[in-house]
Amino acid sequence: MKPWKTRCLKVHFTIFRHWKGTMEYHRTRDLLYVKQVLGHKSIKNTMIYIQYEKALFGTPVNEEFTVKVATNIQEACTLAEVGFEYVTGEYNDGGKIFRKRK
Repeated sequence: MKPWKTRCLKVHFTIFRHWKGTMEYHRTRDLLYVKQVLGHKSIKNTMIYIQYEKALFGTPVNEEFTVKVATNIQEACTLAEVGFEYVTGEYNDGGKIFRKRK
């Protein structure tokens, strides 16, 4: 394979990696999770995705969430269909917590 083709393949992989890291950070706001997903050894390498996310989406004006609790599978499916994301669940009452940015 010619050297320029090899270089192009690396560039494309890097672009996809940066996109994945940026989107995961935007979705979760959890830098440690992004670090784990990308396999970084140092958090310093992962912090670049904060800057990428701000450049793409701007500074978030509102970090508030609408929170709902689903007590059965049907409610959970309904919440997922309208854009809520699963946060955590399985408490004593069996509820699962979902959230959606306002």
